[in-house]
Amino acid sequence: MADVEEDAGLGQFESADLGLKRTMSFTQLLLLGVSAQIGSGWLFAVLSAAGVAGPAAILAWIIASFLVGLIALAYAEIGSMLPRSGAIVRYTYLTHGSFAGWIIGWAYWLSAVTIPPIEAIAVITYLGGKWPSMNFLTKQNGVDILAWPNGIVFGILLMILFFILNYFGAKFLSESNRWVTIWKLVLPTLTFLGLFYILDSSNFHAFGGFAPMGVAPIFHAIASSGIIFSLLGFRQALDYGGEVRNPQRNVPLATFGSIVIPMVIYTLLQVAFIGAIRWASMGLSPGDWNLLETGSWADGPFFHALDSANLAALTALGTLLLIDAAVSPLATGWVYLGTATRTGYGLAVHRNIPPMFQNNNKFGIPWIALIVSTVVGCVFFVPAPSWYQLVGFISAAAVLTYVMGGVGLPVMRKTAPELPRPFFLKAAGFWSPVGYLAAVLILYWAGFSTLANVFTATFIGLPLFAWYYAWKHGWMAPTPAAVLGAVFMAAWIWIAREGGWVLTASGGQSKGGWSFWTYFIAFTVALVAFCVIMWALSNAEGRLHIERSAWLLWLLLGTVPISYYGFYGPLDNPPLAFPWGTLLEMALGLTAYYWGVRSGFATDEIRDIVDSRGRGRPKEFAESGPV
Repeated sequence: MADVEEDAGLGQFESADLGLKRTMSFTQLLLLGVSAQIGSGWLFAVLSAAGVAGPAAILAWIIASFLVGLIALAYAEIGSMLPRSGAIVRYTYLTHGSFAGWIIGWAYWLSAVTIPPIEAIAVITYLGGKWPSMNFLTKQNGVDILAWPNGIVFGILLMILFFILNYFGAKFLSESNRWVTIWKLVLPTLTFLGLFYILDSSNFHAFGGFAPMGVAPIFHAIASSGIIFSLLGFRQALDYGGEVRNPQRNVPLATFGSIVIPMVIYTLLQVAFIGAIRWASMGLSPGDWNLLETGSWADGPFFHALDSANLAALTALGTLLLIDAAVSPLATGWVYLGTATRTGYGLAVHRNIPPMFQNNNKFGIPWIALIVSTVVGCVFFVPAPSWYQLVGFISAAAVLTYVMGGVGLPVMRKTAPELPRPFFLKAAGFWSPVGYLAAVLILYWAGFSTLANVFTATFIGLPLFAWYYAWKHGWMAPTPAAVLGAVFMAAWIWIAREGGWVLTASGGQSKGGWSFWTYFIAFTVALVAFCVIMWALSNAEGRLHIERSAWLLWLLLGTVPISYYGFYGPLDNPPLAFPWGTLLEMALGLTAYYWGVRSGFATDEIRDIVDSRGRGRPKEFAESGPV
C-alpha cells in the first residue's frame, strides 16, 4: 500500500485495509487463536491459579472460559460485519468517537505489546530453572526474575526473533504457525495423560478441602493468576480480520473455536497438575497453596512434576516438555507481536498516531508499527522481569478494552442497521450487557494493586492524545495542547510516585505512600481537570467526542474505591467483603453501560462506511447525536 497521506480524509477506514493481503484460511485463523492461548499460560498459570484458589482453580478455568464466551458474543457480530485488522482497537472510534477510542486503543496496545516479552520471560524461566549455571534468573521476594545481563539480553534477542518472523507477512506467520500449533496441542495432551497416571487424589480434598481459601479467590484467580491471560487469544480472529478469506463466515467461527479448544485443554491440565503436586519435592508443607509461587517448582511446574515421578517414560516426556517450554511461548510471542503491530496500525488509521504507522512493506506488514512494538516490548523487561509479576497487568489491561463490545453493539445496531451481519446475535438486548458485565467483573476481580498500575498506564497516554491528535485534528491550538499535555504528564507521574501503589515489587504499597483518599482525590482531580480543560479549549467537534467518553471515566474512577474497599483490595477486613463488592461493581457497571449506550453516536467513520457500501444513509444520520 502506498504511504498514507496526512489528509487522507474520511475514506480511510474503508480503504486502509486494501493494502493488506487476504491470504489466511479458516484453519489458519483458528490455529492462530489457539496458538496465541497455548503459550506460557499452560506452563505457569496452573501453578499460579492453584496458589490463589487451591483445587478450586479447576472451576476458575471453566468459569473464565464461559465469561470470555459471553464477551465474544458481541464481537462475533461486529467482527463479521466489519472484519478489520486491529479490529478491537478500531470499533470504539465508530461508536463513541476519538477520545474514548484513544483510551481504549492505548490500553489495548499496552496489553498487546507486553505479551511478547512475557512469553520470552517464560522461555528463559524454564531454561534458567533447568540450567542454573546459565545465570538467567535471580530471586526477588522469593520469586524468580530475569537477571542482568544474561537473562534480559537473551530476552531482547528473542524479541528480535519475533520481529523477523512477523516482518515477512501474515501468510508466512500463519503457515509456520500451523505446525507449531499442532505440536502445542499434542504435548499438553500427552502431559495431562502422563500426570494422570501419577495423580494423587488427596490433593483435591485433604488440605483444606476443594476450596481451601473460600469462594472469592476463585474469581481473583480468573483475573490475576494467568487464566484470563491464557484465554485472550480469541481476539486473534478479530485482529487479523482484514487478512482472512471469507471473513464474514470465518471470523465468528474461529473466534468461538479458539475459546472452546483451549478451555478443554487447560481444565484437564489444571486437574493433572493439582493431582501431581508433591509437597516435599516443592519444599513446602502440605496445604501451603499460597506459597506455590515461591516453591522449588515455580520455575518449571510441569517439568518438575514429571521429574518427581521418577519414571523413565515421564522423564522422556519431561525432555519434550523442555523443548515445548521454548516452542509454545515463542509461537505465542510472535503471534502477539503481530497483534501489537496491527493495533498500532489501527490507531494510525484513526489518526491518533502519525499515518506512517500504516505504511506496509512488500509483504503487507505495517513495518514501522512492528518496529515500535518490538522496541517498547523490550522496555518491559526492566520494571517487570517475571512472568508472575507481569501477567496480572496484561490481563487487566486487555479486559479493560473488552467492555466496549457489549456497549458498542447496540450503538451499531442503531447507527448502521443496513450493514450486512452474517452473524446476527439474537436477544442482543440481554447478551450485550451480560457480556459487558463479564468484562467489568473480571477487571474488578484483578484487585486494587493491579488496577492502580493499569489505570495509571492507561491515562498516561492522554498527553500523547493532546500533543498529536487534538491539535492535528483542529480541536485545539498547538500551544495550549502542548502545555496541557506536559502539565498533566508531570502531575500524573508525581501522583503515581507519591501514592506508592505503582510499580512496587511486592504488588502492594511502598513505604511512605499516601493514604488511599489522598491518592484517589489527587488521581481523580488530575484526570477530570485534564478532560475539563481540554473540553473548554476544544472546538465543537472535540467537545462532542470528550462528552461522549464521560461514561467510561465514570466506570473506571468508580471502580477504584470499590476495589480498594472490596475483598480484592489491600485491607485485612474489607467493608465490602465478598460478594458485596462484586454486587456494587455490577451496579456501577450497569449505570455506565446504559450511559455508554446513550452516549454512542453516528461518528464520521461509521457514516463513511455506510456511504461506501452504496446503501445510502438514513435521515437520522443527518446530525451526530445520541442513539
